[in-house]
Amino acid sequence: MTINDAVRALAGAMVLLSAALVYFVSPWFLLFTAFIGLNLMQSAFTGFCPPSIVFRKLGLKNSK
Repeated sequence: MTINDAVRALAGAMVLLSAALVYFVSPWFLLFTAFIGLNLMQSAFTGFCPPSIVFRKLGLKNSK
């Protein structure tokens, strides 16, 4: 698994988690969903993605 694959998997898992939290706990968890979306957008424009730093330290490799 590459860093890009891991970041996409993490983003998908967080969106599913936030959807479950909205359904079962509170609609306020839509703010968590919005945060995830904003983080994905800023990483697309700036190239800065905090989870990729963590995954690199865990030993995952960049895609080539």
